[in-house]
Amino acid sequence: MDRRSFLRTSALGGAAAASTTLAAPAYAQGNRTLTMVTSVPDGFAIFDDAAQLAIDYITAMTDGALSFNKMPAGSLVGAFEVFDAVSSGQADVYHSAEYYFLNQHPAFAFFTSVPFGMTAQEMANWYYRRGGQDLHDNLSSLFNLKPIMCGMTAMQPGGWYNIEITSAEDLQGLRFRMPGQGGQVLGRLGASVQNIPGGEIYQALASGQIDGAEWIGPYADERMGFQEVTNTYYAAGFHEPGSALALGFNLDVWNELSEQHKAIVNVAAQAAHAQNTALSLAENGAALARLQAGGVQVRQFPDDVWDAFGRASAEVREENMGDPLYAEIANSYFASMEESAGWYEIADGEYMRQRNRVNAAG
Repeated sequence: MDRRSFLRTSALGGAAAASTTLAAPAYAQGNRTLTMVTSVPDGFAIFDDAAQLAIDYITAMTDGALSFNKMPAGSLVGAFEVFDAVSSGQADVYHSAEYYFLNQHPAFAFFTSVPFGMTAQEMANWYYRRGGQDLHDNLSSLFNLKPIMCGMTAMQPGGWYNIEITSAEDLQGLRFRMPGQGGQVLGRLGASVQNIPGGEIYQALASGQIDGAEWIGPYADERMGFQEVTNTYYAAGFHEPGSALALGFNLDVWNELSEQHKAIVNVAAQAAHAQNTALSLAENGAALARLQAGGVQVRQFPDDVWDAFGRASAEVREENMGDPLYAEIANSYFASMEESAGWYEIADGEYMRQRNRVNAAG
């Protein structure tokens, strides 16, 4: 039996046993401060904003009965170590991007973003209305975690490069920072991919350790200062069309919460998610204009590069379909995306085309 099968069997069996033996919540009537570990430094635009919004909402709605000690990347554990810290009980909850944890299970990619996957709204449709939350729960429970979507970067750009990408051949040997399945795609196309924590990207780019990097979007990227290092910026990216962030509670800690506090956490996470999505989308346009005014050259990948991205993405997507849980999640994800896209194409898509045409004519 392989590790994933063992974990799945053990976790499900343990959950069944726990359901008959758990006592009443240990601190349902008292106050509790939870240790939250995050994958970015304090104040990182969009990413840390989502974590802080959730903390503020939960603390306010529980009148301080449930509060958090937020420990940014590196203060207790490293940026990519938050999953294991919470799973083992070293910390109570993390805020991160689930695709940082593909080594634990490749299906975590779907709960952040995958190449040629869902936009921000399509992700919400799946997560809240087409079974995504339940699948996230099932996967995370294997690791003693309770997950909740909490934050959204929306469309992530293709990134910052020190060369112009005129063909797929230009990706050969390129040292590029990109996590998740997007990084695996670039690797198949010959790039040397590095998964560098957010707090270390600027220095890696400035020192020449890497030739390029993607982060979140114009607003967050401007705050990172990437325009000080390179001025070639690819606007549309294939890798993360709508990237969700998440809270991950230690499952034992979650089960100790009162039902009222669980409901508050869920509502607060949804509110933080909505506000974070709006922050991303509202600020990116103005930030991009400032970047361009400062000399940044905004480009788009040519069609043959998009085609290469597409072929490699299909290969990466299929390579784990032999894992039943991965396949279940992938099939659900893409079925929901197809359903949503069918309506958007004939409704929103047509409206946008006609709005642009009419406004241009007027």
